[in-house]
Amino acid sequence: MVNTEVVAETWFESLSHAANSHWLAVLHMDLTGIESMDQCRHTLEQHNWNIEAAVQDRLNEQEGVPSVFNPPPSRPLQVNTADHRIYSYVVSRPQPRGLLGWGYYLIMLPFRFTYYTILDIFRFALRFIRPDPRSRVTDPVGDIVSFMHSFEEKYGRAHPVFYLGTYSQALNDAKRELRFLLVYLHGDDHQDSDEFCRNTLCAPEVISLINTRMLFWACSTNKPEGYRVSQALRENTYPFLAMIMLKDRRMTVVGRLEGLIQPDDLINQLTFIMDANQTYLVSERLEREERNQTQVLRQQQDEAYLASLRADQEKERKKREERERKRRKEEEVQQQKLAEERRRRNLQEEKERKLECLPPEPSPDDPESVKIIFKLPNDSRVERRFHFSQSLTVIHDFLFSLKESPEKFQIEANFPRRVLPCLPSEEWPNPPTLQEAGLSHTEVLFVQDLTDE
Repeated sequence: MVNTEVVAETWFESLSHAANSHWLAVLHMDLTGIESMDQCRHTLEQHNWNIEAAVQDRLNEQEGVPSVFNPPPSRPLQVNTADHRIYSYVVSRPQPRGLLGWGYYLIMLPFRFTYYTILDIFRFALRFIRPDPRSRVTDPVGDIVSFMHSFEEKYGRAHPVFYLGTYSQALNDAKRELRFLLVYLHGDDHQDSDEFCRNTLCAPEVISLINTRMLFWACSTNKPEGYRVSQALRENTYPFLAMIMLKDRRMTVVGRLEGLIQPDDLINQLTFIMDANQTYLVSERLEREERNQTQVLRQQQDEAYLASLRADQEKERKKREERERKRRKEEEVQQQKLAEERRRRNLQEEKERKLECLPPEPSPDDPESVKIIFKLPNDSRVERRFHFSQSLTVIHDFLFSLKESPEKFQIEANFPRRVLPCLPSEEWPNPPTLQEAGLSHTEVLFVQDLTDE
């Protein structure tokens, strides 16, 4: 047997919705000048039957400016809300019961229709005079703190731990920590908000569940930050809860709870949503661990490669330094050889020059001649005659011009033992003659090698 109350309820709801939609379409035609009723209905359906947004977007389209009432959410608020797999749970208000209840409902229906219609028109007109201050978010954290203080003043400090940050920061933390994020939008003017906060949200078992298994972000839709989130999530009624998580690498709304829900029912619904989507978090954790392990392995491989590269570079540097050292040593040896050859060549040229400059040897019959026998360091003997009037420098030049004589030497006399001043010095600026040096007609002089000194 058919339930007459259910049939009547369905019929009256359909009648009310049809009348309201027809009236809104007519109003949209009058305000925008569109002559097609179907086009007006289509436009209103695109704007969820929001007459203000539909009219304003039509005017914006004519002026070539972007939408005012339905702006795209800012980038940090990009959350996937279009997933057809979103779990939605709506608690409807109790319907009238019996003939008396339905009679009261039918009597009040025209008054409610007129009241909400006038209220919508008033709000619509007010938007042209004074833009909605909630559309500009200037201090999002201040909005959260202000709501938390007002919540605690009204309902006490026993409540779930509020996330003290912006909605975007809560999304980022939930994504980074791979946790569920429960978003609560508070409608200050809704008749069910007070009872929900006092009896459901502050229930000890609800507090325990939320604090242990998810992040909790809440704000009033009267605040700019809450209004912005409301525009992104597009709730239908209050109280409104949305469960958000990382799903398919996007922050996605996986559950919507709307209406006055009781504590036990809320716990069951939240647990059901988490259990149904836990596999996504587990999969994401495994993928993240795999990515981290891959990253660590790649980092270790990069470090090993860099260490090997540094070792190869160090070997190459040492080889290069060794080649450079050998090259410098070879150049140094070559330079020494060249220097030695130049020195010997210069020495030979100097010997030849000294030899050419020597005065002729006196004859043995010359009474002023001196016969000198030189004993060289290699034990060889050399004999030559000099004149008494000649300087000791001549003796030195003669010995220097000999091939077997050392490069640097001094000449010593034995009786008495002394060194002959053959070269200019401070004591003898002009070396003495053989006669002044006290040499006799026959002398034996010793050549002392000073090359290594």
